[in-house]
Amino acid sequence: MSRRTVLFICHNHPSVRPGGAEAYALELHKALRDSDEFRPILLAKSGPPMSKAQPHDGTLIAPVNKDCDEYFFFTPHHGYNGFYGTFQKKDVCTKHFHDFLTAFRPDIVHFQHTLFLGYDLIREVRNTLPHAVIVYTLHEYLPICHRQGQMVRTENQALCLEASPRRCHECFPNISPQALFLRKRYIQSHFDLVDLFLAPSRFLLERYVDWGIPRDRIRFEEYGRLDPPPLVELDEDRPRTNLGYFGQFTTFKGADVVLRAMKILLQEDQEQRGRRYIRRRNLNDPSAKGNIHLWMHGANLDLQPETYQKEFAALLEATRENVTMIGRYEHKDLARLIAPIDWIIVPSIWWENSPLVIQEAFQYKRPVICSDIGGMAEKVTDGVNGLHFRVGNPHDLAAVTRRATSTPGLWDSLRAGVPEIYRMTDHVDALTEIYHSLLQRTLQPV
Repeated sequence: MSRRTVLFICHNHPSVRPGGAEAYALELHKALRDSDEFRPILLAKSGPPMSKAQPHDGTLIAPVNKDCDEYFFFTPHHGYNGFYGTFQKKDVCTKHFHDFLTAFRPDIVHFQHTLFLGYDLIREVRNTLPHAVIVYTLHEYLPICHRQGQMVRTENQALCLEASPRRCHECFPNISPQALFLRKRYIQSHFDLVDLFLAPSRFLLERYVDWGIPRDRIRFEEYGRLDPPPLVELDEDRPRTNLGYFGQFTTFKGADVVLRAMKILLQEDQEQRGRRYIRRRNLNDPSAKGNIHLWMHGANLDLQPETYQKEFAALLEATRENVTMIGRYEHKDLARLIAPIDWIIVPSIWWENSPLVIQEAFQYKRPVICSDIGGMAEKVTDGVNGLHFRVGNPHDLAAVTRRATSTPGLWDSLRAGVPEIYRMTDHVDALTEIYHSLLQRTLQPV
């Protein structure tokens, strides 16, 4: 029996710009290649604003590194309406995407994201392939919240748990409540065409049920993770004072919060030592053991507003004695980078969904210090496999970090509480069952 085709659609490819959802989508695509029942194809956004690359004349789609199962979709940046999530020129869907669907005729279209691709892709799938199954994994809250899907209020940075035309108008006074109502109805009209939504956290699932997705059309399904490369542990008897940040350098990810906490810790150390100069050290410098130190791994600072980039640079300069900037990294290097790290910091100021960095930390049996909200608090149990601090509060993060690194036996205790991660093989099995169930439903007579 020939394999059925599953088309994964994502808003970016990790070879262009790194990100959690993108990395997961690519790993899932590659894992499904071993399936005897399904043939996976990946279609990922490229071109502006993520990349300056362009396709050949006459087409918006081209293979990724000549791979017959991976393709770039070079949607134009101009003409994209970010408020409604749609293109003014509909030939992006009705011609280029339509031709791609017609060529491959997937049995299942599994959306991982539609940012800079447009919700119109969902309707084009239903129009072109009326019997295809449509699945949509919700990675964040962009359909609910116009503020980059963060659900953080614009006027006071307070966390938001609900959306309404009135509340959203308070955040965006230049947008009328009527327009905000129409935005919601426009997105929901496309979501009505989706057979099943997947939510990687129960927190996110409840937000979307509150927003309007029927409970019987959304289910919890965690991200699966590939077995990691083996980790070579370093010096088991050393003090557990090495911190690691892995993620994007953005305000919503709290990269500045962790730097402010490191600045507080540095000032405390300088005061305690009579303001003696604490010299910068590397991971294996034995003379510096015992000092709390942070290694910053991540990217996309260049995509942030100029004011944030300047603020970030000033914080790096102020903390150069206890913070080392590593910058962009490849996932294949994670085992090497995490080996000398004791604690993983996840300081996001928004709800998050199911941060992959938490799973990566748990893969390597590293306790996590994270904000006490949303998907982070759901995945990390305070005092069991990690520690919580008050969201957005660098003073509390500094205090929790001091406690974590100075309490004898705490690291070993929390490490012992780290759960086993949800393996990609189990995730593929669960998706296979989901796909089969949905395919059977489409074959039933009306």
